[in-house]
Amino acid sequence: MHHYERHISKEQIAALPLVSFEGEVHVVNTKEAVAPALEYLNRQKVVGVDTEARPSFQRGQHFPTALVQIATLKRCYLFQINKIGMTDELAAFFENEQIKKVGLAFRDDLGGLRSQHPFAPANCVDIQQIVNSYGIFDLGLQKVYAIVFGQRISKSQQLTNWDTPTLTLEQARYASTDAWATLRIYLRLTKRRPLPKAVVEKMRAEEKELMIRHQQEMMQQKKEEEQQTKNEPPSNL
Repeated sequence: MHHYERHISKEQIAALPLVSFEGEVHVVNTKEAVAPALEYLNRQKVVGVDTEARPSFQRGQHFPTALVQIATLKRCYLFQINKIGMTDELAAFFENEQIKKVGLAFRDDLGGLRSQHPFAPANCVDIQQIVNSYGIFDLGLQKVYAIVFGQRISKSQQLTNWDTPTLTLEQARYASTDAWATLRIYLRLTKRRPLPKAVVEKMRAEEKELMIRHQQEMMQQKKEEEQQTKNEPPSNL
């Protein structure tokens, strides 16, 4: 029975070889370019999906989805929603029951798209909903990819301006890599048999116990620090 690591640290990830999407990248920034892109995507059985929005640095502030990227293993289309809008054809793609759409934290991505154009998502799979069944308890894309493939994908462009009219080459490569990486994870995991339910439940219980223990240790440390501060002699300054 194959076991993946449950968690991976930032230090472990930093030591892994860097990998990125090396296939074709097509930027769709006119409404006329939507149909040819979807002609290709509608022939696929499964694709990886991700979205990007302008980053917010204030609590409670959110910006609309600016980009949706849809990838196969060899090609990725970047739809600049901030320029062309969420078109009827693109909405219909997400409603197509014949095509499996794979994302990570997919509810948030779909919610951002539906806020611009209502549609009923069909045949959508969230990686975060299945990784536990394979013994993986980290949920971020970079960490899950590192656990499954032993490689590191870059997050250096995550907080760049996705509302820009023209994507940089670095942004295009980053966005494509995220959608492609999500698809690769799904295809790799589904080639393996999930762990028995009893094993997963035991692992979940262990994870919960570790979390409780960590919280207790943090609370105890805080109490000791507060007590130490009370016992310190007053400053003569």
